[in-house]
Amino acid sequence: MRQRLAQFMVGRNGNDQLNSFLILVTLALLILGRLFGGAFGSILTGLALAGLAVTYFRMLSKNVYRRREENGRFMQLRYRVSAKMRGLRERWVQRKDYKFFSCPACHCTLRVPRGHNKIRIVCKKCGHSFVGRS
Repeated sequence: MRQRLAQFMVGRNGNDQLNSFLILVTLALLILGRLFGGAFGSILTGLALAGLAVTYFRMLSKNVYRRREENGRFMQLRYRVSAKMRGLRERWVQRKDYKFFSCPACHCTLRVPRGHNKIRIVCKKCGHSFVGRS
């Protein structure tokens, strides 16, 4: 049986990070659908079934190039979101010692020590200077 399944999956996409994410979203939608019940629960359950269909379509697809492109776009988006969350977490941890500014010219995030009152801040990226209160 294992050999037949392996032979069937030759040349197909299989499971990737996007499929794993879709499975988790589908599971969450199914749980929420059961919790809410009624018309809203039916809509959530329908969305979960549609997500499951998309997951199986992607898993069994023979157009591996297209599925890899989709997964690559998902991974880029996931990286951008996780990098933003890491930056927010770092700012939260350092909030007592540093004040953060955004450069008006290039929108780069700048960090200056707290407790220096009015200071002139120079962007390291573009060289633009401005005055801020720390």
